[in-house]
Amino acid sequence: MAAEAAPPPPSPSATGANPSRNPKRKRKPKPKAAGPSALNPNWAQLQSKLPQRPAATHLGKRKHDAGPPPPPHESAEPAPPAEAEVKLEPTSDDASLTKAVAIDCEMVGVGSDGSKSALGRVTLVNSFGNVVYDEYVRTVERIVDYRTRISGIRPKHMNKAKEFWVVQKEVAELIKGRILVGHALHNDLKVLLLSHPKKDVRDTSEYEIFRRERKRRSLRDLAAEVLGAKIQQNEHCPIEDARAAMFIYNKHKKAWEKSMKEQFRFKKKLKKRGKKKPAESNVNDPNVPTVLL
Repeated sequence: MAAEAAPPPPSPSATGANPSRNPKRKRKPKPKAAGPSALNPNWAQLQSKLPQRPAATHLGKRKHDAGPPPPPHESAEPAPPAEAEVKLEPTSDDASLTKAVAIDCEMVGVGSDGSKSALGRVTLVNSFGNVVYDEYVRTVERIVDYRTRISGIRPKHMNKAKEFWVVQKEVAELIKGRILVGHALHNDLKVLLLSHPKKDVRDTSEYEIFRRERKRRSLRDLAAEVLGAKIQQNEHCPIEDARAAMFIYNKHKKAWEKSMKEQFRFKKKLKKRGKKKPAESNVNDPNVPTVLL
């Protein structure tokens, strides 16, 4: 008997398979994009030297994740140093009496309500800022208000205070024949019951160039502007205040003294003219009788 022929293989259309796709054929892998190192052999070396940036996240950046600030540029100028506070200290160890002395007084309140001022402390410094006299004063009247917030004077300071008349005499002898420097000196001389020749007074509140719109300025303001020093922050210190007035005077001494000389020279001329005018007017006055010799 003849062998039966094998049935023919099913056609692709019968099985529903795509004739273009061969299940036995392997897919070719897609070519990978060439990395930077493949394009440039130095890229790997350059990339290792560059700072690594943190990978970005889907949460985004936050303020506290910003990282340290970038280093300052080498060409940036350094910040200027903060100005040191100027301290008013003596410029020499010389504590002798000089041609010019500065004075400052602290007052206390006397009277029924303490509104009347009386001398509580007086201080004198020389041209170098050294103290030549510093005494607490026992007032004639009972102290009602020590004015500690400004004067710095307390009841304990009166234990070793000198009598007013003693202090007045000693101060008068020290300032006699000398240039007296201070701020608003009329107040200091008033509580001391003293006077001083105008030609020898150097008042920092009266000097024209220190005024602002012709108004007197405080010693605190002048010390800050002229000396760069802060004074009278809390309780006043007469040593510091007298020293400030003296150093302000020293800075402008040359121009100040020149101005004072010109001022008094002009006043002398006016006095001479005033004396000559009456005598000259009498010559031509018909009501004044002439004396014949």
